[in-house]
Amino acid sequence: MLGRVIRTFLDTGVLITAYNGQPDLKTLALNVLKDPSRIFLSSPYIRHEVCPKALFNKRHLEYRFYREYFQRAVMFNDVRLILDRAGREASRSGVSAMDSLHLAAARLLRADEFITIEHPRKSIYRSSLVKIVYLFG
Repeated sequence: MLGRVIRTFLDTGVLITAYNGQPDLKTLALNVLKDPSRIFLSSPYIRHEVCPKALFNKRHLEYRFYREYFQRAVMFNDVRLILDRAGREASRSGVSAMDSLHLAAARLLRADEFITIEHPRKSIYRSSLVKIVYLFG
């Protein structure tokens, strides 16, 4: 790995797209996951959004895909600190509860980028906690 490492926090939509997206969109998401200049960051909230549903629906290969991602991601597990920062951010910028949790964890992990499939007109872009990148932009 040459050059600068990009500390990257992926929103759940990016992970879902990487596994199960339309072919052209899936390729974009997989290219991010295969980028050797990135270190991936995550939180229990991201894991909780994707893993239980895959297991409930008996999609074991999908679950394995997520599990492998989380095994290589740097996790921030202090949920009290995430909740505290998320509450302040939701009150300040009006982002949704779940988005505020993800953004707070990304900030606490010192993410360089928060990559999402949320359209740039969505409230998540009002946050200034971390640089938000639209996957399809």
